[in-house]
Amino acid sequence: MNFKRTFSVTAVLLLIGAAGLFAQDNRALDLMKQAHLNLYYAGDDGIAEVKMTIVNSKGKERQREFAMLRLDLEDGGRQDYYTYFRQPSDVSRLTFMVHKMPDASDNRWLYVPSVDLVKRISADDKNSSFVGSDFTYEDVSGRHWSEDNHKLLREDTYNGRPVYVVESIPKESYKGFARKVTIIDKEYILPVREEYYDKKDKLERVFTVEKIESIDGIQTPTLRKIENVQKNQYTTVEFTNIDYNVNVKENVFTERFLKNPPREFIK
Repeated sequence: MNFKRTFSVTAVLLLIGAAGLFAQDNRALDLMKQAHLNLYYAGDDGIAEVKMTIVNSKGKERQREFAMLRLDLEDGGRQDYYTYFRQPSDVSRLTFMVHKMPDASDNRWLYVPSVDLVKRISADDKNSSFVGSDFTYEDVSGRHWSEDNHKLLREDTYNGRPVYVVESIPKESYKGFARKVTIIDKEYILPVREEYYDKKDKLERVFTVEKIESIDGIQTPTLRKIENVQKNQYTTVEFTNIDYNVNVKENVFTERFLKNPPREFIK
């Protein structure tokens, strides 16, 4: 009887513990989903001017200036991006377009005006550098939360604000990272820091939000930075002239407009 009673109590405790872990993992999933939506799906669509500064290990700077247009066809689902480069001259008129597909590989295109070439970017290139910066092609539109398993590590403070700390591990083999730790602001439910670790569990890249502004009532990270720790270099992007819900149409995100930007939105 004592053995049976002990076994029963142990089984109950194990079930309670498993249920607690399951609830915690579900909470982590919900947090990562909401943080992703708040960062990448603000409003129904949006447009912004972006200034990118690339700083190498010797402190030398290069700059890129471009306009970015976005349309959400489904909240958390299909999403289109259009990026038109203005400066410097070697990338002027270059355009980058993404059809973000939540249940399949994203479709990505580049138009290179110097050779009048539209290039399709394969799914294998999503971790490549975006126009020579420390951001990857995938960083531009974000990695979908459903691609990773998430665990809530703790609640903490970061820069004097309450935060959640979540660990994410890819469900399948992935080149971008082996493990990621995300710090999420409790009030805004926005990722304010992401640490990317390689297969040897060495810190490889760090993404941080340097500034958040309220635009049309939406908390918007207007200054973002990503640092390649192993290469000792970093890139910042500053968003200005941000407008949400500008009523952009889906036909803008087609190959036709890669060579001829939609002047209604991009002057």
